[in-house]
Amino acid sequence: MVKIVIIGGSAGGASVATRARRLDESAQITMYERGPHVSFSNCALPYHLSETIANPNRLVLMTPEKFKNEYNIDAIVNHEVTEISAQDKKVTVKNVLTGEITIDDYDYLFLSPGASPVYPKTIKGLQQDNVYTLRNVPDVIKIHDDLIEKNAKHVAVIGGGFIGIEAAENLNKQGYHVTIIKRHHHLLDTVDDDIAQIIQKEMIDHNIDIVINDAPVEVMDKRVLLASGKMISADAVILAAGVKPDTKLAVQTGITLGVTGAIQVNQNYQTNLPNIYAVGDAIELKHAITQKPYNLSLAYPAQMQARGAVDRIYGRQIRNRGVIGSQCIPIFDLNVASTGLTEKQCQKEQIDYRSVLVIPKDKVAIMPQARPLYLKLIFGYPDGKILGAQAVGRSAVDKQIDIIATAIQYNGYVEDLQALELCYQPEFSTTKNAVNMAGLVATNILNGEYQQVSVTQVRDLVEKEAYIIDIRGRRQFAKGHIVNAINISMAEFRSHLDQVPKDRPVYLHCVTGKDSYNITRALVNLGYTNVYNISGSFSALCEYEYFRDVTENRTPIVTNYTFNL
Repeated sequence: MVKIVIIGGSAGGASVATRARRLDESAQITMYERGPHVSFSNCALPYHLSETIANPNRLVLMTPEKFKNEYNIDAIVNHEVTEISAQDKKVTVKNVLTGEITIDDYDYLFLSPGASPVYPKTIKGLQQDNVYTLRNVPDVIKIHDDLIEKNAKHVAVIGGGFIGIEAAENLNKQGYHVTIIKRHHHLLDTVDDDIAQIIQKEMIDHNIDIVINDAPVEVMDKRVLLASGKMISADAVILAAGVKPDTKLAVQTGITLGVTGAIQVNQNYQTNLPNIYAVGDAIELKHAITQKPYNLSLAYPAQMQARGAVDRIYGRQIRNRGVIGSQCIPIFDLNVASTGLTEKQCQKEQIDYRSVLVIPKDKVAIMPQARPLYLKLIFGYPDGKILGAQAVGRSAVDKQIDIIATAIQYNGYVEDLQALELCYQPEFSTTKNAVNMAGLVATNILNGEYQQVSVTQVRDLVEKEAYIIDIRGRRQFAKGHIVNAINISMAEFRSHLDQVPKDRPVYLHCVTGKDSYNITRALVNLGYTNVYNISGSFSALCEYEYFRDVTENRTPIVTNYTFNL
């Protein structure tokens, strides 16, 4: 009979236990969890703050009794493994409620300790009782109940990742005034700056204050002091400044850590010590695109690592091809999804890349409630290998990102996307899906068929008095346009070629970039060699410029904003 001991009872640990039971009915399986719950929904925790999930007990997916009755697994809560003797194959276990110490032995040991909140040393006052982290069910219950008991009005969230954004939105829906503080350039590091600006606009439109490029230095009573000297009102502070792999027990045991500071495992999730495996947020993985060490805190990869590790001890072949980090999040009325590398990551890894932004409708334009879908595709140059993608819209943008994630995992190229036969019906998609469109545009860029610039470059072009042509109709132009643009509509363009100079660069835009692309191609065919399409055009430009114009009191480069999301 095989005896399996698991340290940690969340996604990774629980998956180890249930997979082992499916493969071996005779195995003795014991799972130790230092907290009061096993197998709870980490990702759903913030939804108790808005009472979308009113009863916090629903966050607990499995109880020790269910594990025993349904799987014959001993799930023991409030017990912490404090020591591992790899040579003797024994663990020391402490009952955190009584202090009682027991010894257990194992044939195979699985570590799934998860990750711990980061407490930045640069911030004073984080030990005050009005500072909270959000990692488990007791955490979210305490935040919810304390805010009510203290009659809190203002909440500051330190950190702008998934946890910070979800906490901010749910607190906002419950009536609290929320300020998000992020020391870096923009919220949500899993997307690039142009996509992040759309997210930030959505949040300030819902009365969440956002402070970026400013670091908190001290949490005080009802205030947070920033490095700039600015004070933020805060009856409570949610610390969501990131997480770090929980490796204390691993280091104590002599288990090797990797270059990321997480537990180093091999292809089969084995540590350097015999019969000890590790899965989940605390391990170092391989990034499938860069082939470099990587640490990823996501539930689905943890579950698949658990499956692979257990398969290995039962002699099954596993294929660990690395991770790409596919993620999604709803933010009020928007949905955001991403996969693979961002432009920033490409730059860090010194990967030569190109990107395109397409903005089709999420369904046929004449259908009621048809809304724009922003899809950004990042690909290698000159090979065209797909490196990453980001999408934002009011429809199910995870569909597009899931398609591209699949293409990445099958080593796809941009040409592959343009020919994908995807489902079409007017209520579901445009005839060419957004993924097809991104593939077509990317292939054109790859082949050098025309030139483009991003909306991130337009402010600089305006300041340099570049020659910008707006090909929208006169009414659209009158409602709002780039300050130094001239208006030559698409319908009038061919009769006004005398206004298109050949001795200087010309930049064209429309609403989303599609019509101006057609005019750009026409000009190329007429012998113009210095014409550029503005990718994303006026719609993306307004989304990109708005947040900083409003929050930094910056002079706009448009006469009026036009938003189509």
